[in-house]
Amino acid sequence: MPSAAERTRTLVQSTCSAVLLVPGLSVLHPDQLMPDSRSMGAEGDLFLEFPTDSPVVRAATRAQGDELTAVLEITDVAPVSVPHRIRGRARIAGWLTAVPGLARPGRMMLRLETGEASVDDLWGCEEVEPEAFRDAVADPLAPHEAELLQHLHAAHSEQMATLSRLLGDRAECGCPQHRVGAVPVALDRFGLRVRFVEQRDACFDARFEFPEPVRDITELRRAMYTLFEAAAC
Repeated sequence: MPSAAERTRTLVQSTCSAVLLVPGLSVLHPDQLMPDSRSMGAEGDLFLEFPTDSPVVRAATRAQGDELTAVLEITDVAPVSVPHRIRGRARIAGWLTAVPGLARPGRMMLRLETGEASVDDLWGCEEVEPEAFRDAVADPLAPHEAELLQHLHAAHSEQMATLSRLLGDRAECGCPQHRVGAVPVALDRFGLRVRFVEQRDACFDARFEFPEPVRDITELRRAMYTLFEAAAC
């Protein structure tokens, strides 16, 4: 399974929505706290781009030389329609400074020096050490995950439903009145998580591990073929 540091790093480098919270800072609109872009530095720091007239930028500029604490909160939402759609949240807390000259015209780059991090997702809630966060690598499927899940849901729904055969006693008997829907809810190099939706929106998750971690889309196709083939037996 992916480590907590890897999962946090994946969320940070994803396109999930994020807000930067600065204690004592009030804004008129929540979107003023949303960075235009974010990236990771070699030392595990986050670089966040904001408009130069952003309240966050003004706060960081005024605090130059002082320690300004801030928290980046990231929310991960499943790219397919499914009950309980929020898949997880990551939290990166640290110290915020302005870095002039790195951003586009009309923008300012802010650096968030990582002091602590945590993730609360489908795997559970865990703290992440800054060094582990710095050294972790984002999941290689993350840039394609949304498209892949949407494709599985739209084009392979019948094959997805057959995965319930691999669950043994966890699955219903399979007769029409007990048939469950199967929605692919998360995908990483280690496996696929499926949310089985029963009558009256009751649901449960099942994890299907690949025989070995995949490194790219080609290996993923082979792993999915093996999984569907096992369910068809």
